[in-house]
Amino acid sequence: MACVLEAPLRMSVLSEVTASSRHYVDRLFDLDPQKVLQGVMLLYLLQQETSSTELRTECAVVLGSLAMGTENNVKSLLDCHIIPALLQGLLSPDLKFIEACLRCLRTIFISPVTPEDLLYTDATVISHLMALLSRSRYTQEYICQIFSHCCKLQHWHSCGFKSLPQPLLCANGPDHQTILFNHGAVQNIAHLLVSTSYKVRMQALKCFSVLAFENPQVSMTLVNVSVDGELLPQIFVKMLQRDKPIEMQLTSAKCLTSMCRAGAIRTDDSCIVLKTLPCLVRMCSKERLLEERVEGAETLAYLIETDVELQRIASITDHLIVMLADYFKYPSSVSAITDIKRLDHDLKHAHELRQAAFKLYASLGANDEDIRKKIIETENMMDRIVNGLSESSIKVRLAAVRCLHSLSRSVQQLRTSFQDHAVWKPLMKVLQNAPNEILIVASSTLCNLLLEFSPSKEPILESGAIELLCSLTQSENLALRVNGIWALMNMAFQAEQKIKSDILRGLSTEQLFQLLSDSDVNVLMKTLGLLRNLLSTRPHIDHIMSTHGKQIMQAVTLILEGEHNIEVKEQTLCILANIADGTTAKELIMTNDDILQKIKYYMSHSNAKLQLAAMFCISNLIWNEEEGSQERQDKLRDMGIVDILHKLSQSSDPNLCDKAKTALQQYLA
Repeated sequence: MACVLEAPLRMSVLSEVTASSRHYVDRLFDLDPQKVLQGVMLLYLLQQETSSTELRTECAVVLGSLAMGTENNVKSLLDCHIIPALLQGLLSPDLKFIEACLRCLRTIFISPVTPEDLLYTDATVISHLMALLSRSRYTQEYICQIFSHCCKLQHWHSCGFKSLPQPLLCANGPDHQTILFNHGAVQNIAHLLVSTSYKVRMQALKCFSVLAFENPQVSMTLVNVSVDGELLPQIFVKMLQRDKPIEMQLTSAKCLTSMCRAGAIRTDDSCIVLKTLPCLVRMCSKERLLEERVEGAETLAYLIETDVELQRIASITDHLIVMLADYFKYPSSVSAITDIKRLDHDLKHAHELRQAAFKLYASLGANDEDIRKKIIETENMMDRIVNGLSESSIKVRLAAVRCLHSLSRSVQQLRTSFQDHAVWKPLMKVLQNAPNEILIVASSTLCNLLLEFSPSKEPILESGAIELLCSLTQSENLALRVNGIWALMNMAFQAEQKIKSDILRGLSTEQLFQLLSDSDVNVLMKTLGLLRNLLSTRPHIDHIMSTHGKQIMQAVTLILEGEHNIEVKEQTLCILANIADGTTAKELIMTNDDILQKIKYYMSHSNAKLQLAAMFCISNLIWNEEEGSQERQDKLRDMGIVDILHKLSQSSDPNLCDKAKTALQQYLA
């Protein structure tokens, strides 16, 4: 929208405009350039200091009405740089004009098309807004509302339920929470929680709910702030009481939940166990509005996500597990027949309800086997999860996969319900061309379904999983690389030689080296775990080392020489111990003096785990019941291995001592 300016509008035009005049509002953003000019002129008049304050105030009011229209209205206003114009208006000494500008800013910033960063382009704006908080109850209400809508996290955290990723900000600057906190938001807004105006109290409460989310610094500050002799957590608890409006109860619960998750309030504190958790469970009941049930369930899922005891308490509060089953019954057949408005309302919230229920079930079943059993035994639960995996809504699919992942931690359910409902089929389908956020959770679930006791392992293998998982190991996304190699590691455990060969063929030597040189220790550890599982049972060890021995020995050498932690080197030495257990493969160690010297070095290492792992290598090499043992024993004796064994047989560590004595017996036999 071009911002072309003409002569000022007549006062009579403005006098005809009201907030309810949609016909005039629509004309202001008509495609006809002449009519567009009328809307532009409102902004022109707003900025003219020669205009009367009354006229400028009317302009701000009408512009606010325009912003209440369509998203296109807001986009057009943004294109005309309305925000800088309104922010400039806040410098006026006239309170009515300031309030009108703030009201318009509030309306624009709550629109989903408005970038939150526009509030933070000028460093002086936040300070000025903080100063305006004391002017009137309207400035308090509007400014708090602006802050709560313009406060987003700078990054997306990996822990379970942060809804979906928050919008990213410029990585070069502090996030919105930090900016507001550093400008004294906590101190300036805290006293508004006891305002005589309900709207002010609510907007202050909402502001704290977004300031404290995922923010230990804000949460730790809030827990120690007092207003009129009462600490903020005590004020929040009072706002949880049943006689308070539902909106207030929910928002207070969100504040306390964020403070708890940030570590500012203990999970066993009475305000969490006896107040916050029961309040959120109440919000899940049939008596509440659908949107309240959604918010209650999602907040409760976040509260209990990482705490076993809270999960157990929630699971036995007000029949919550059964109560959540009702979330899947919208839209109901009754609403379709009797009430079109209700049908439309139910349809609007149906996806959100299913998403919230799946999230809460996932949190409830994260740790406790009995809770998982209760969830799965809930009416048609497995069918609902399977259906959720193919929903059109990405959010519902993601929540359904999270729920499945949580339940897949149960050995019993992997053997029964997961097999009865063949959940691996829709899961494999989900893994085809899904967004990364779904792929990460789905591949984590697949890791569990590939454990050796899972009946799903064989059909998953037959469905082409190796190729899929090998492709995940090449992903730029770290979590997908970890999950891909982890699933292959589980797949290789006690697998047939053909499967092991298929894995090595699918990965390729080049990709295996790439994974072994990955900068992330989790990728490296899982790759070593895969190698260890591949190199198990003698025929498999000998076969794999006959085809890939040179490359594997090279990789082992590089890791033992590199700057890696104890766990990585221990796992690498265990791989060598497995190779040493092969019939022909052990010769690859015996003919490699560099590797032998490294094993000798780790036998005398200061870390007992590395010493023990090196000892396993030696024991497998000198075992006298195997062909060529005498020659191997002689070579190792010449290297001084026996002397080290004698020293270790006197070790104070019982494991080292026993292993050394056992090895020495091979020389005496």
